Amino acid sequence: MFPYDADLLAIAQSTPQSITDVLHTLQAIETTCVDTDGLKWFNWLYQRVTQAVETRVAISGFTDPNWLAELDVQFASLYFSALKTFLSGQSAPGCWQVLFNSRDRSSVARIQFALCGINAHINHDLPEAIVATCQVTGTIPDHDGANYNDYTALNTTFDDLIEAAKTTLNVRLPGDALPPISHLEDTIAAWDVSAAREAAWQNAGHLCELRKIPVLADSFMDMLDGMTTVIGKTLLVPVP
Repeated sequence: MFPYDADLLAIAQSTPQSITDVLHTLQAIETTCVDTDGLKWFNWLYQRVTQAVETRVAISGFTDPNWLAELDVQFASLYFSALKTFLSGQSAPGCWQVLFNSRDRSSVARIQFALCGINAHINHDLPEAIVATCQVTGTIPDHDGANYNDYTALNTTFDDLIEAAKTTLNVRLPGDALPPISHLEDTIAAWDVSAAREAAWQNAGHLCELRKIPVLADSFMDMLDGMTTVIGKTLLVPVP
């Protein structure tokens, strides 16, 4: 779709071991993508979120910073894996395909691409990342522990970053102004990161139990992908 996709594929082969590794990969993707590539604007926002997490982990801003750091790595790895799968000519999860297949649609605003990526990453990937983190750390996704408190402590940070990013993202993909009135304001207003992250935590709990029966776990992830794909398509409705 873009002449540098082979370079993106090489970057997406990365297997991060730390938040620093994640940031290096995100920076490489941002540097490679041109402004008229919708992927750039999800990646741009995701990089800023990751930087905020790294800063809080570095200053011991969490009860269990190692758990949050592991989650960050597991989470980012799913994004890189989806991108690698797509660029290799294979079928990525449908919720990611929606974004990847629309990267060059100039009638879509940058913030729509950003929210479409966030939708795929939180509603589909995050439950799986939480489960993987719990497996590595010997924990469970309950609502009573320090890990959940650390997890929800990030909600305000995410909300603030998305609000601050609107100045850069509330334009069409090439950077020209949006019409004064469109459906986009309602789309943005309906998006609630905190609610999506809470649902992801609950779904992680379900997935933990379903992992005992792999066919049910696969079916559950297919269901999440289907629902998330529908939301993604709605988020990318072109601005007139």
